[in-house]
Amino acid sequence: MIQKQPLDEKLAYVCEIKAQEFAMLGYEDITVEEIWQCVSEKYKEIPRLHKVVNDILSLKPGRWMNWMTMRAYKGDPM
Repeated sequence: MIQKQPLDEKLAYVCEIKAQEFAMLGYEDITVEEIWQCVSEKYKEIPRLHKVVNDILSLKPGRWMNWMTMRAYKGDPM
């Protein structure tokens, strides 16, 4: 899966912007790595850059919470 690869600097910046947006909504503990893992887990191969950026910027708190809940059910470390 794509999340095992190092996070590109430009994508890390976009994830940081999304983490700041979530913090303004009251989700202060969300990390850049968690956003990247949430978005990238659906990719089997690396899509075009504009698709990845769109997926990051369009991530909603509800989808992130569902992803975190599934991680908790699977026993993945938080």
